[in-house]
Amino acid sequence: MTTAPSLLVLGASGHLGGEVARRALAAGHQVSATSTTGAPAAPGIAWHALDLRDRDAVTDLVRRVRPEAVVNTAYRQGDWAVTADGAAHAALAAAAAGARLVHVSSDAVFSGTAPAYPETALPDPVNPYGAAKAAAETAVKALHPDAVIARTSLIIGGNGSAHEQFVHHLAAGGPGALFTDDVRCPVHVGDLADALVELAASDRAGVHHLAGPDALSRHDLGVLIARRDGLDPDRLPRGRRAASGPPGPLDVRLDCAATRAVLRTRLRGARAFLAPR
Repeated sequence: MTTAPSLLVLGASGHLGGEVARRALAAGHQVSATSTTGAPAAPGIAWHALDLRDRDAVTDLVRRVRPEAVVNTAYRQGDWAVTADGAAHAALAAAAAGARLVHVSSDAVFSGTAPAYPETALPDPVNPYGAAKAAAETAVKALHPDAVIARTSLIIGGNGSAHEQFVHHLAAGGPGALFTDDVRCPVHVGDLADALVELAASDRAGVHHLAGPDALSRHDLGVLIARRDGLDPDRLPRGRRAASGPPGPLDVRLDCAATRAVLRTRLRGARAFLAPR
C-alpha cells in the first residue's frame, strides 16, 4: 500500500464523513465518497450515490471504485438497516475487494456503569442506537477481522455540529435544556477526521478509541461553546437526562490512552479547542 492510499468514504455528506473526505484529499489521497442525499460541491472528490442498505449496490460500488481503504462514517439514528446492516455490507464488500476498512463506532455501545472504558471493554448497550452500533461492531469483526473499529464520542466543530447549533438555539431563548448528568469526552471533528485518515493509511487493526481527554457534561460543554462564541452562558437552561431525557447511557468516558500512544494525530480536549477566540 502506498503512503497515501485511495480512499472510499461512506456517508460523506454527513458532518464527520465530509470532513474525512476533505482532510484525506488535502493529505494527498485519491478520494471517492458516497451520499444518499446528493453530492456536495467538493472539487477533487468523486461522488457516488449509494444506499448502504442495498448489499449488492455496496459490493458493486467497492468493486468498481477499487479503493485501497474504506472509511465507514455512515449511520442513522433509529435505522437498524443503515447503522448495523449497512456496516455489515461495507465490511463484506471491503473484505472481498482486499481493501482496508476503518469503521466508525460510538461510545453509545456502553451502558455508562463503569468509571471508564478501555479498548478491551465489551459493549453493553442500553438503548436501540447503542445496540445497532454494537451489532455493527460484531459484524465488522466477523466479516473483516483486520478492520479498525474506531469508537468515538460527541463530535464538535466544523459547520455540522448539532450540539453547537443547539447551544445557540438555547442562548436565543429557544426551548430545551442541557443535561448536567450526561457526560462524554468530546472530540473535534477535524482531529477525529485526521485520526481516521491516519488509521486508514496504517497497518493497524482492532478497536481504537478516538475521543478527547476532557470528560464534560453537556451543560459544561455548552458553557464552553457559549463563552467561545460570545454568548451568555447563564441563558443556557439546565436539566437532568435521568429525570426527563430519552433512555440511554449517562456517564461514558472512553479511555484512549492506548490509541494516543500510537497515533501522530493529537486529539485535543474540549477545553483546548473551545478556548475563547
